[in-house]
Amino acid sequence: MKIDIITLFPQMLNSFFESSILKRAINKNLVSINFINPRDFTNDKHHTTDDRPFGGGPGMIMKPEPLFLAVESVKIDESFVIFLSPSGKPFRQEVAESLSISHQHLIMICGHYEGIDERVIQSIVDLELSIGDYVLTNGALAAAVVSDAVIRLIPGVIGAGEEGIKNESFTSGILDFPQYTKPVKFRDMEVPEVLLGGNHELINKWRIKQAIEKTIENRPDLIFTNDKNDEINT
Repeated sequence: MKIDIITLFPQMLNSFFESSILKRAINKNLVSINFINPRDFTNDKHHTTDDRPFGGGPGMIMKPEPLFLAVESVKIDESFVIFLSPSGKPFRQEVAESLSISHQHLIMICGHYEGIDERVIQSIVDLELSIGDYVLTNGALAAAVVSDAVIRLIPGVIGAGEEGIKNESFTSGILDFPQYTKPVKFRDMEVPEVLLGGNHELINKWRIKQAIEKTIENRPDLIFTNDKNDEINT
């Protein structure tokens, strides 16, 4: 997979992709990351990428010309263009899964100031995505979040393999179950006995029950679209 990130602040992302799992994925040629600065596609001495909004209002809007040229410099027929914006569709695990499976070239446009010219969104953006109901100073961090979520789903990136990914939060429609490791007892807190007995059927049922209870407590908005509620009652 190739990911081109169009941002005014590539320096914000350099270290992010030079660490841990993402760095190993790049070194193994499972993914390539490229930063494109819209300032490189301006033709004035100040490298202007923004201007005041028509109709008035606070702040500045990113101009269409540099963004169009930046996208066109790397876009091919198979490219899928994403604009990171608080006004976009919610970014969820199923979206990350779809992007990792269906597309080999992602172009991410990072907004700044008060947003970007609407003509960019209407003409060259395939999907407008929001990582949450809050506003950031720019879209670079959002691009990092989306990239991380997508890259880790590429086969060969995560050491735990597909089985580990399959049991994560949101993958099955509910949150992940509680996890424990050594020691068995720590400051009068003990690992649940069911996890120590080796009965995998009982362990699985316990985990499903705990995951459902955690989801009800922390994320009651999630809809259970699987059969796990039935499994716990068998």
